[in-house]
Amino acid sequence: MAEDLVLDTAIRDWVLIPLSVVMVLIGILRYFVSKLMLSSQVPDPKIVKEGQVIVRARNLRAAANFIPPKSFRSRRVYFSNEENGLLFVPKGQAQNPQAQMFSDPNMAMDMMKKNLSMIIPQTLTFAWVNFFFSGFVAAKIPFPLTQRFRSMLQNGIDLSSVDVSYVSSRSWYFLNLFGLRGLFSLILGEENATDDTQRMMQMSGFGFDPSKSLGAEKDGLDILQHEWALPKFEHRAEAMLKKLIR
Repeated sequence: MAEDLVLDTAIRDWVLIPLSVVMVLIGILRYFVSKLMLSSQVPDPKIVKEGQVIVRARNLRAAANFIPPKSFRSRRVYFSNEENGLLFVPKGQAQNPQAQMFSDPNMAMDMMKKNLSMIIPQTLTFAWVNFFFSGFVAAKIPFPLTQRFRSMLQNGIDLSSVDVSYVSSRSWYFLNLFGLRGLFSLILGEENATDDTQRMMQMSGFGFDPSKSLGAEKDGLDILQHEWALPKFEHRAEAMLKKLIR
């Protein structure tokens, strides 16, 4: 049976709060260091144009039912025409994102700087936490959890008798590492460089492939079934007026 523990207030004052404050300060510092390390290069006008075309095509698909059928068909032809449509990419002009990155040394250097700005602070912080705060039971979740959460919340504590709702100091470090994006968005804004989850997903990629995104938006417009919503609004308004009159 799981045992109930009484957490010392000194653990809160010297482990839980300092660890949380240090993680927030390191995230803010890493954001400004990442901005200083990035090269101030002008973005490629072609990539910016293709990105704006993708945004316009998505807006058209999202609001397609609010425009007349004739207007939707003309816009779809304008985007997905096989001759000169904005979303049509000939097979010979498709760019390889890996070749594009290796041909542009600034892009490869920026990616390496971003990865270094994430790996080095995380390695040093984890070594600091593992050396000074290893083995502490730092907090307790105020609701019961199943046994599947034990490996996530009690990293570094090999005691099966401890209830799953207790959180170890090492697990608290990982929770702060991947769970502070909302706080960083409030402090630094939405466009911040402290999203470690997204950064880890980008470490295995080599760049943005606009041809695939353009082709996906073209296929989405081609298969979209247009149904004008205005007649439905008229019938609904007429039915509501009849109910009010009665």
